Amino acid sequence: MRVIAGIAKGRRLKGPPDRSRRGASAVTRPTSDLVRESLFSALDSMGADFSHVLDLYAGSGALGIEALSRGDGACDFVERQGAACRLIQENLRITGFESQGSVFCMPVDKAIDRLEGPYTLVLADPPYGDAAALPSLGSLAESRLVTQDESVIVLEHSAREEPKAALGRFSLVNSRRHGDSAVSIYR
Repeated sequence: MRVIAGIAKGRRLKGPPDRSRRGASAVTRPTSDLVRESLFSALDSMGADFSHVLDLYAGSGALGIEALSRGDGACDFVERQGAACRLIQENLRITGFESQGSVFCMPVDKAIDRLEGPYTLVLADPPYGDAAALPSLGSLAESRLVTQDESVIVLEHSAREEPKAALGRFSLVNSRRHGDSAVSIYR
């Protein structure tokens, strides 16, 4: 896994433990370089603002770090797994973005009540099949953390799932499939 573009372009990020080891699969499933490159190309083409980013279900932090590399802003990372939170902190150190990133080691539904906004870009990569993810993202879309005029919400999900036409007050504007993954963009 590497940073695709921007000031940290080419930097290698640490990924989750080897999934073949017992128990390691519960930590995180990183977004592939191909999917990240396609996603950020779409965000660039629509003029998305990377100044105040929220990376939910952050895993390794690759999505938020990619946004930091492409913009001159800050990113809040939300991840409930302690091992993944430590991985995000290590990846922020590797890329030199420690002062621009804050890691919140807690469930997304709790973070929505505690974070400050508004965020210009929300990146969400919940575990596939997580029944609580869509209701949490719907709550986020109706919260003070985002504004319909300035915010973009990105949801990575299984390509087997059809994207929702809306998340709260945000409408689907783009959806792309890449193998087993799909990325849906709401504005």
